[in-house]
Amino acid sequence: MKLDNRPSDRFDWTLAFILLLFGVISLIAISSAQTTGQYNINFIPSQIQWYAVGAVIIAMTMYLEPEQYKKAAWIIYGGGVFLLALLYVLPDSMELVARRNNAKSWFHLPGVGSIQPAEFMKTFFIIGLARMITKHHEKYLEKTIKSDFLLLGKILGLLLLPLFFIMKQPDLGTGLVFLAITAALIVVAGITWRIILPIFAVGVSLGTAMLWMALYAQDFLFKLGFQKYQFMRIYTWLDPYSYASDEGRHLITSLNAIGSGEIFGKGYQGREVYVPESHTDFIFSIIGEDWGFIGASVVICLYFFLIYHMTKITLELKDPFSTYICAGIIAMITFHVFENIGMTIQLLPITGIPLPFISYGGSSLMGNMLAIGLVFSMKFHHRTYMFSSNDDE
Repeated sequence: MKLDNRPSDRFDWTLAFILLLFGVISLIAISSAQTTGQYNINFIPSQIQWYAVGAVIIAMTMYLEPEQYKKAAWIIYGGGVFLLALLYVLPDSMELVARRNNAKSWFHLPGVGSIQPAEFMKTFFIIGLARMITKHHEKYLEKTIKSDFLLLGKILGLLLLPLFFIMKQPDLGTGLVFLAITAALIVVAGITWRIILPIFAVGVSLGTAMLWMALYAQDFLFKLGFQKYQFMRIYTWLDPYSYASDEGRHLITSLNAIGSGEIFGKGYQGREVYVPESHTDFIFSIIGEDWGFIGASVVICLYFFLIYHMTKITLELKDPFSTYICAGIIAMITFHVFENIGMTIQLLPITGIPLPFISYGGSSLMGNMLAIGLVFSMKFHHRTYMFSSNDDE
């Protein structure tokens, strides 16, 4: 017999409280970042506005049931690809297209601002993958090497279109997010490790070979058509001080800011190190300088708790489609956090990926709110039954 809980009982108050904490941290960090004077704009009202819009997105997303998302998956995925393709074919001269830092990644909507479709496409892609994997398993009840290869081909085929348009913008950071989502769902989809391990081994080998050639065989890469600027992020990551007057400046200032915060930090708006774009991609350097190791650790722990909580929700779900949705979102947010924090402390190359729920940016925040809204929906519409065993629950 189904337990008919009240809506307030099914709403995930813990997840809502975590988002509230992120909102507070975001406003405090952005407010402190504005003291650098890089921009004569107050970003706080806009961030509050985007959080309000994000709350509406969560409410709207949570209203629909997982089965409705499953039925509309191809429409959602196709709509996202259409927006990416439209952005690709429209000429730069149109007012509808906005180009920043040499990347053609935004639509400019009068009265609204700039919208980056790739931020929403990440969630649309997860929905499409979840639908495709679910239908594949429903069709092929008995797993074989052949069926696993077929599933892998379908997953990679679904990846190619959005990845092509994103890399053409170009937006390497977002492209890496798509690869991380794909890798996670390949594992979760249950494809045999006899297929996964060789593919991952080949991928790691190719990546290692490219890194080695970028460092020690540049002439060979240049003959293949590569340009030096395409590897500058690797050079500045490994040796930023050799490029201190140019590309390495961002990383050096970030390291100085975080290091100068020491254990307890300099306090709110007590910053002394100037970090460009510190309200967006390098917001973690603000947290490290203002609040030190303690404050940075609190933020990292909050992300850990968010990922742990979503993982717990995923394990409670019995519907495969909902499980794949949540697994993809966990992979997306985890990669964002790991890459963003990693690039500010020289653990990883700089890729321009924002810190989820904290960095300033309407598209990024609304895209993440859309993803979290799906987690709310999966949890809200999940049904438990009386007298069910642990296996069937």
